[in-house]
Amino acid sequence: MVFTATLSSSFTSAPSSSSRYSLSATSSYCAFPPRRFATPRMGPSPAQAQAQSKEAKLWGGRFKEGVTDAVERFTESISFDKQLYKQDIKGSRAHASMLAHQGLISASDRDSILEGLEEIERRIENGEFNWRADREDVHMNIEAALTDMIGEPAKKLHTARSRNDQVLTDFRLWCRDAIDGILVSMKQLQVSLLTLALRNEGLIVPGYTHLQRAQPVLLQHLLLAYVEEIERDAGRLVDCRARMNFCPLGACALAGTGLPIDRFMTSEALGFTAPLRNSIDAVSDRDFVLEFLSANAITAVHLSRLGEEWVLWASEEFGFITPSDSVSTGSSIMPQKKNPDPMELVRGKSARVIGDLVTLLTLCKGLPHAYNRDLQEDKEPVFDSVKTILGMLEVSAEFALNISFNRERIQKALPAGHLDATTLADYLVNKGVPFRTSHDIAGKSVALCTLKNCQLLDLSLDELRSINPVFEEDVYDFLGVENAIQKFVSYGSTGSACVASQIDYWMKKLEMK
Repeated sequence: MVFTATLSSSFTSAPSSSSRYSLSATSSYCAFPPRRFATPRMGPSPAQAQAQSKEAKLWGGRFKEGVTDAVERFTESISFDKQLYKQDIKGSRAHASMLAHQGLISASDRDSILEGLEEIERRIENGEFNWRADREDVHMNIEAALTDMIGEPAKKLHTARSRNDQVLTDFRLWCRDAIDGILVSMKQLQVSLLTLALRNEGLIVPGYTHLQRAQPVLLQHLLLAYVEEIERDAGRLVDCRARMNFCPLGACALAGTGLPIDRFMTSEALGFTAPLRNSIDAVSDRDFVLEFLSANAITAVHLSRLGEEWVLWASEEFGFITPSDSVSTGSSIMPQKKNPDPMELVRGKSARVIGDLVTLLTLCKGLPHAYNRDLQEDKEPVFDSVKTILGMLEVSAEFALNISFNRERIQKALPAGHLDATTLADYLVNKGVPFRTSHDIAGKSVALCTLKNCQLLDLSLDELRSINPVFEEDVYDFLGVENAIQKFVSYGSTGSACVASQIDYWMKKLEMK
């Protein structure tokens, strides 16, 4: 059955009723072309021939052809997962030792494997190792290089192990090490913030809500707020590390193995708490990286808020801080500019860290159990998140140690906003006035100040009594930002005694004394 057709149409500025698709005998479209038109196959295509000439894959026993260059480029991961080489070698050492202990390989083979792995690690660290894209990933590169080096014993290393459990073991080890590094950087930032606080003892700054002046606070109190946030960030990572610290090795592809391995032995050797209980869960779930990136994203948000505050305070409108030249940049066209660029970038790079988390969440949301190749895409967002958050922590700590607070400018700014109004309300409460009534009286006092263009401290006792007769001479002990600070006594408040206690706590915790 043969259909013949020609497409004839007229394209004009306006649609034409004569534009039609018409059938004719000009060309032939055959649903089932006659065999006489088939082109005989004379051999492999150039791409197939090139693929066949490559090194045989370690998994290629059932395959007659190698993959094409396009497939190889698209599927390789060695360009980024070679970062896992230390963890891969560490896992292989533990696995080889376990195999020998269980009698699955000889002690001689184990020794050859361990010696070969040591040499490969040395070559990698000295830049002498040849990473090959045709060997796909870090695991195949190391295993193939080991085979080139020691021969048959290397072929026994993958006994009772799949790349599925191997990569998860490497990845958990890498993430565990990354968390340890981030925790160190978090402590360094806390130390920098506390150092900055110690340099500015007694300095009062306006506290803001809704970006409107609210109450006076000690600068130390504000800086300690960031120290507290980072401490919670660190706690999330510690918790994440504990849940992460279970070993997938021996889960194999998804179902475990029929060989008599000892998963507890490898788990202990690698510093894990225990083997993961379910082999399918071991190779398919990525909640440990989702939790890790979530913790990083929260940290990034905290650092972004710190960056925003300091960028605002460095502006002419605020003028509260001056960054040193060593942490500032200029403009290519405006010679007067001095920009707090590092903290602007901290604010901006938080978007990357949040994006890395979203990438992983989206990657995992539709995957069936167990392993799927999609999960190769889990590495780069994690590597990027860790690199970015470490940079953000480092530059924030550096910036904190290279800024000065403009005391004179801050002192001139303090009177605006009637920051002692709440303290005035507290005074009235102490006199037995209900808080809502006290709030109203204090509000009327502020309104009078606005009318007179003065501060609460400037109102005479008679003027205050004209609003309410409850006022006495002792009211002036509550007015002015310095007096107001001294009246804060609740636990965790900005009162001088409370802040001094908190400073002492953090100095001991951060081992600064």
